[in-house]
Amino acid sequence: MAEDLNGLSDEAFRQVFVEWVEANCPRELRWLRKQRPLFDEVKDWYHALSAKGWLAPTWPREHGGMGLSPAKHIIYVEEWGRLGCPRIPDHGIGLVGPLLIRFGSPEQTATYLPRILTGEHVWCQGYSEPNAGSDLASLRTEALVDDEGFVVTGQKIWTTLANCANWIFVLVRTDKTAKSRQQGISVLLVDLTSPGVKVRPIPNIRGEEEFCEVFFDAVRVPRENLVGTLNDGWTLAKSVLGHERIFLGAPTRAEYALSRLEILARGLRKFDEADFVSRYAQLRLDTYDLGSAFERFADVLRSGGELGADVSMLKILATELYQRITEEMIRIAGDEARFGDDIMIGDQAIDAMNLFLDSRAPAIFGGSNEIQRNILAKAVLQLPG
Repeated sequence: MAEDLNGLSDEAFRQVFVEWVEANCPRELRWLRKQRPLFDEVKDWYHALSAKGWLAPTWPREHGGMGLSPAKHIIYVEEWGRLGCPRIPDHGIGLVGPLLIRFGSPEQTATYLPRILTGEHVWCQGYSEPNAGSDLASLRTEALVDDEGFVVTGQKIWTTLANCANWIFVLVRTDKTAKSRQQGISVLLVDLTSPGVKVRPIPNIRGEEEFCEVFFDAVRVPRENLVGTLNDGWTLAKSVLGHERIFLGAPTRAEYALSRLEILARGLRKFDEADFVSRYAQLRLDTYDLGSAFERFADVLRSGGELGADVSMLKILATELYQRITEEMIRIAGDEARFGDDIMIGDQAIDAMNLFLDSRAPAIFGGSNEIQRNILAKAVLQLPG
């Protein structure tokens, strides 16, 4: 069982975590160009975290996690980003684990949780479909119920890192006669090596295969792989995303991009130009504002409170600021900003185009910014539908 670190002061915990990361996270894995490396590319880092007992920060300690308080978890996430640690395939840690701890049977927790921690099971998330992305309740992947379990047929898309996963937790429709689209949905745990499963990568503009399509052709799934209650999957699906948006709204990406913009601008002598100084000053002020907004929501969690719908504002602020900063990098770099080529400022390599391309995605994943604005309009401003 991992040591209990909640008794440390916040600053003492921060120091302990930083010192361990500095000693154990390889330099060549820091600030990777690829935002979503494959499991094999970061497996040594994954296993190092697991061996230390620091892989699952929010899981209870009795399940092999750190059992961190919200305040300590926020520090963990902040320092992970500030130190440039590589993102690990984390659907098992951040989604499947909490789902099973809350809703799973004792047999499910005993079977799956240890295998997530060892890396034997690498998970992906089967939510979005070709016609059910932001409007997830319109999903059509179907699971027919019979005496032996389920027969799943359908398609999922934009399935992150399915090409290096061997398990998927998937939303399926188990009752097409339900009164509302949110009803009649269930959560199944599916072995991706099952007959009838096909995974097809979708290369992005950088040639990386981060996303995949997953096809299910009459795939048999045992009855014991149902999580929770039949037809109550919508409740489960929403529960595992509870605190996601505060971390999607963390200022880490914007702060890093702004630091690279400053290095680039000094190298190009852009601080001699009044119009650039004005734009830079606005970006820096907006970054301070984002940090303040993040801290306000973080304080709610630190005090044991629950986040409201207004946290959607944080994701909009963070992702659109990240885009504006990287757009400014492209503006001042001009023809020097080419994909695959760093701009050398002294001994500093600035990957302007890579950051620009990376900034496009966060405004879409985790619930697009258009959806976040709809949430704010309806739940916060009480505007009519």
